[in-house]
Amino acid sequence: MKKINIILLLLLTLSFNSFGFEKVGVTSFQFLKISPDPRIASMGGAYAAISQGTASLYGNPAALVYQQGLGTFISQTDYMFDTQHTSVAASWGFGGFAVGVYGMSIDYGSIAVTNIANLGFVDGVFNPGLTGESLTLGATDMGIGLSQQLTDKFSYGLITKYVTEDFSVASEDVVAWDLGVLYNSGFKSIILAATVRNFGPQVKYETQSYPLPQTMNIGLSSHIMGADSPLLVESPTHDLLMTVDLVQPRDYAQQFNVGMEYSFRDLVYARTGYRINYDTEGFNFGLGFKLKRVALNYGYSDYGENLSGVHRFSIGFINI
Repeated sequence: MKKINIILLLLLTLSFNSFGFEKVGVTSFQFLKISPDPRIASMGGAYAAISQGTASLYGNPAALVYQQGLGTFISQTDYMFDTQHTSVAASWGFGGFAVGVYGMSIDYGSIAVTNIANLGFVDGVFNPGLTGESLTLGATDMGIGLSQQLTDKFSYGLITKYVTEDFSVASEDVVAWDLGVLYNSGFKSIILAATVRNFGPQVKYETQSYPLPQTMNIGLSSHIMGADSPLLVESPTHDLLMTVDLVQPRDYAQQFNVGMEYSFRDLVYARTGYRINYDTEGFNFGLGFKLKRVALNYGYSDYGENLSGVHRFSIGFINI
């Protein structure tokens, strides 16, 4: 119990700046906000109380410990403006502990280099200043996580990660942390959880410094229908999970993520979710299939009329 109180106190301390007063400003490393997990994305980004398995490394690391044995997770996100996100993760759970590692690579594509000295007509064809060279832009996020189950109802997780962003002519890097706690109430499958993600120092660009996109999530979930202590309806074949996250980002006003997941015989999944108080993000949906120890997931996120939708795909191997 003493350990639990210490962890809860640490989490509240880290989140004090987020909930003490509303701060809206510029943050760095925006790619850290983008989840590579199709399941979480299709449920509106509400991950605090429903993170599962190896993919917990991208959500609430406190849930990592509930997967025993070896697990893997590979995902591809086709983001807007031809940006590609590729993620690979592995975890191992043993007894009341679990460890995991992950790596995520972001490819922003390339930008053609121009020079005013090249501006003009060449053999009757206008050259807008192209030199024939290009700049390759990208970012990486690598981390190692630890999760421990302190009691039959309470667990915590901690991730240390090394994050870099490379603009070809200049690059920046930083070490940051994610912390999560998860509490199984034992009543009607209700789970309470909280996370603080991207906690770390500011990133300096030339003469200006900007904080990381630190985000605090407080989540609640329950099975409305299912076989294990559902909130309303018992069913051995049908399951309906609902969840909501209260989100306090460092660079925006308070937000809410709401999600729902229906499954049939733990084989086929249909998901949907909505993000409240976002500029462009709103409706999300996705599908999932689990064949023995293999999980396949797809998620789609709508970004409104002026931006293209985002597709996410993943494959995972569970309890190998």
